Amino acid sequence: MSKVKKYVIIAALGLAAGAVFYLPYIKYILYDAQLITMGITNKQSGYLLTVYSIANMFLLIPGGFLADKVSTKKSIVYSCLGTGLLGFVYLFNMRSLPIALFVWGAMAVSTGFVLWAALYRTVRMLGGEDEQGFLYGVYYACNGLACAIINFAGVWIYGTGVTMEDGYFRAVLFGAIIPIAVGIALFFLLKNVDQTIQIDDGEPKFSMGDVKELAKNKIVWYISIVMLIGYGFYSSTAYFTPYLTEVMGISVTDSGFLSAVRTYLLLLLTPLGGWIADRMFHSTSRWLTVGFLVLAALFSAVMILPSDISAAFASIFTLIPSAFVMMTYGLIASLIPEVKIKKALTGTAVGIVSTVGYLPDSFYSVIFGSWLDKHGVAGYNYIFTFLAITGVIAAFLCIAMNRHIQKVKNQPEE
Repeated sequence: MSKVKKYVIIAALGLAAGAVFYLPYIKYILYDAQLITMGITNKQSGYLLTVYSIANMFLLIPGGFLADKVSTKKSIVYSCLGTGLLGFVYLFNMRSLPIALFVWGAMAVSTGFVLWAALYRTVRMLGGEDEQGFLYGVYYACNGLACAIINFAGVWIYGTGVTMEDGYFRAVLFGAIIPIAVGIALFFLLKNVDQTIQIDDGEPKFSMGDVKELAKNKIVWYISIVMLIGYGFYSSTAYFTPYLTEVMGISVTDSGFLSAVRTYLLLLLTPLGGWIADRMFHSTSRWLTVGFLVLAALFSAVMILPSDISAAFASIFTLIPSAFVMMTYGLIASLIPEVKIKKALTGTAVGIVSTVGYLPDSFYSVIFGSWLDKHGVAGYNYIFTFLAITGVIAAFLCIAMNRHIQKVKNQPEE
């Protein structure tokens, strides 16, 4: 396969993810508008993501199993179309919280069920074992860029509304149309993707007995915990936003701009992290060992910044750990091929890893919020200390995985 075709497919996968995850997380960009338009409380708004998160926990593993059995093209196209249709259901029933809860639960089916594992599985199949880190990095960069463009477009469209409710209606309409449009485009763009990635490498094909063995493989659980810690770092960079306003005294506008840079634009660094892993360390696990130790040091350093430091310097400094987060978190999935999990089980492995790995959405914010409520600005020291400790734990797990890799280096995939 040509490099151009390979990267076009990866860009398409990133676009698909950006399109389908706009609606489930729309509160992150239009929080107040959602509450006012729907006539709900903050707590009721939280129920939407709670339903979505819990549903995903139950669906990711069976979705991974299904992704190993069904067409990649169908998985991605149907997910885009399904999410768009659910968007229209929500659009014309915004004042009904029960229907909104149903839509958010159903969006777990259209986004996390098959799509998530299919994306990772396809990226793995597109390249050799010596370029997995870079390919996953490119995918996350494309995904970040797509998310940035779609979310900024959603905010702009919201701004064209006459009232807050009208603007929110328009933003949701956009969120319903965009995945359908992307799904139709990918139907043609991914015309031969299944023939492209279905490589007959002589491996035994998928069987249910393999799932049991996979669940008993301690390395799979090591990767799952590393994913949990890596995603925890990724989601927790959001706490730099209130930290800069409450502790360092910068304006809400400036802090919001920096938040957009951390959340989206720095994802463009993930290919660099992949290049470092593949070309300098020749191993994702080795690079992640160093990366997580650096992150532990950087989050520790935030706590000892002088009180009289300039707000500009503090703002720039917070971008450094965020950059390392993007160069590590985006590569964790490439540990799956590195530890020699066979290709026929990639989707199922992703399902297990994702189920554990995205648990921070369920409990990190509750813990961190309680620390801030109880200790005020001193609560940030608790948060950064916690993150630093988890970084050290992740580094040790990566060392253990690298030792496992050395043992099976010359063996066929398990």
